[in-house]
Amino acid sequence: MNRVAVTGMGIISPLGNDVATFFDALITGQCGIGSLTRFDVSDYKVKIAAEVKDFDPTQHGMDVAQARRMDLFSQYALAAAHQAMEQSKLQGQVDPVRFGVNISSGIGGIETFFKESEKLLHRGPGRVSPLCIPMMIGNMAAGNAAIKYGAQGACMPLVTACATSTHSIGEAYRQIKHGYLDAVLTGGSEASVTPLAIAGFNNAMALTEANEPLNASLPFDKNRKGFVLGEGAAVLVLENYEHAKARGADILGEIVGYGTTCDAYHITAPDPQGMGAVRAIRLALDEAGLEGQDSLYINAHGTGTPLNDKTETLSIKTALGEEAARKAAISSIKGATGHMLGAAGGAELIATLLALKEGVLPPTIPYHTPDPECDLDYVPKAARHEQRQLGLSISLGFGGHNGVLAVRRGQ
Repeated sequence: MNRVAVTGMGIISPLGNDVATFFDALITGQCGIGSLTRFDVSDYKVKIAAEVKDFDPTQHGMDVAQARRMDLFSQYALAAAHQAMEQSKLQGQVDPVRFGVNISSGIGGIETFFKESEKLLHRGPGRVSPLCIPMMIGNMAAGNAAIKYGAQGACMPLVTACATSTHSIGEAYRQIKHGYLDAVLTGGSEASVTPLAIAGFNNAMALTEANEPLNASLPFDKNRKGFVLGEGAAVLVLENYEHAKARGADILGEIVGYGTTCDAYHITAPDPQGMGAVRAIRLALDEAGLEGQDSLYINAHGTGTPLNDKTETLSIKTALGEEAARKAAISSIKGATGHMLGAAGGAELIATLLALKEGVLPPTIPYHTPDPECDLDYVPKAARHEQRQLGLSISLGFGGHNGVLAVRRGQ
């Protein structure tokens, strides 16, 4: 079996449009949530979101003509991929047929879908763009990235709602570990801050209707009432460890375990006992081995919904045992980023890798009122300078999809 290194990372997020800015904002307790600016929210109960700010695709390896032929989710993905590839210096250093792409989206081109549907309804079928379908379908971020970088290996985007990018990265890890590919450009992208998505999530009672940015997304807080919709993209370069070492690449971290399960319980609610998540955590830890399990950092899914946070807390306790769970440092970054949906797991894995690399644990913000049902160490309010040896990134998606990645610092 091959070891799997991380040699490049890129991000477009509500906290910044590069990895350094994103992580600095995280550890200094900044919040990327603010007033919705994309459309008139007069008729909406929800008036806030975690939007990407100051995004210019031409600053990330695209020209204007290319960008206009892509939905925003593809633009975000290509921008994050550009950063990751630049950092990894992989271009031209890997056999194209041994180079794959697993960049996915939970929803895909919903902005294109919404705009083109309006054209159809108000102006007739002849006005629908001939690019409607290739801009809208969820595999196009991966397809565009493969075209740009000449990746001729497996190109396998997948969809598991909020666990999408965690599963994409996990499956890329397996493709390299088992020898099918030497490198994979992988992660997730989402651009769903649209009228339809806000209305749909809100009517499903998933979004908070608290419209003060610093009192809206409240992971593990007793007064949590739902998540804040976010957006962006997170893409990593995963590479066969020996391949990366042979070409002198900088090893940013190592993927050492992956667990994936399904609750098979409900389309939106988690299994109350959290046993699917328990099994996913244990699978990732079993694959990672015992080293460092007594020095664990967990980047939790932590959406700030009443059911998710208490169930995830129970899952961590059950998977690790009460004593080990209380020793773990846990944080959710969704109070800062909102819920980036299909991009969330990738962004959170980058946060986990950097927490181990830099010895700084991102805080859970804002955090006001402890909840007796969420009684672990959530690194509340402020970052903690502390070196942990092993990291877990947990993602739990609608439909009962559970994904967990285990990582170590680069060596």
